[in-house]
Amino acid sequence: MDRGIRPIKRSRIRIQLGRLFYTYKRYWNWYFGHKKYARNISRDLLPVVVFTHKTPLIRKLKDVDMWMQYNKIINLKIAVQKLDGVILSPGEVFSFWRLVGKPTRRKGYVDGMELSHGKIKPGVGGGLCQLSNLIYWMTLHTPLSVTERHRHSYDVFPDSDRTQPFGSGATCVYNYIDLQVYNGTNQPYQLKVWLTDQYLVGEWRTTERPPYTYKVYEKEHWITHEWWGGYIRHNVICRKVFNPDGDEIDDEYITENHAIMMYQPFLKE
Repeated sequence: MDRGIRPIKRSRIRIQLGRLFYTYKRYWNWYFGHKKYARNISRDLLPVVVFTHKTPLIRKLKDVDMWMQYNKIINLKIAVQKLDGVILSPGEVFSFWRLVGKPTRRKGYVDGMELSHGKIKPGVGGGLCQLSNLIYWMTLHTPLSVTERHRHSYDVFPDSDRTQPFGSGATCVYNYIDLQVYNGTNQPYQLKVWLTDQYLVGEWRTTERPPYTYKVYEKEHWITHEWWGGYIRHNVICRKVFNPDGDEIDDEYITENHAIMMYQPFLKE
């Protein structure tokens, strides 16, 4: 268990140098590595919907100005155009950032909500984590393999109308904190994402019904009071695997999460 986690203060120059190093390391891996990345987009939809999910575009969050959430919607509309319809063929890797590209004002991105070291701040392209969260959650309900996913280091907001387990998302920072998915099956998969007036919606589609279905759940959950005075929230995420007859045939470990809590864990209702 990651019991040694605690807030770490780093100088601004160290943070900048670290970002530069990992950014260019990622570029090197993209262009000179051995992975074959998905890039083809088709407007013709594959016939079988494997899993679909939606998340609300607007949530009332404490100490968050609503304009950042409205700007988030602008950013999401731009990003989904780069992902909607992408075909993930057998042997290929889906890379969130390689497809979306760098969010810049020139491309139309605006300041949205970003979480950085447990603090909320505006940033160009802010809010795209909602899209990577959605894709990660949907992928856990398919035979596709998540080969890179980064957990949130801070738990910023108390649970409010939560429908998914804590820690079931995937944070993203261009370009070195990425979400990558590998297709180790023998059939293509297609990602469909779009926005309605109220929701961000997504689907994984394919050509034939997969042989298994999945139920993702939280197996363990606990909070610890650390020696440095703060609290850390922990959990373990697993999934049950079912055959076509609905019989459970496996119970797979997925990941565990450890996040520094930015609010008091024992709040009165």
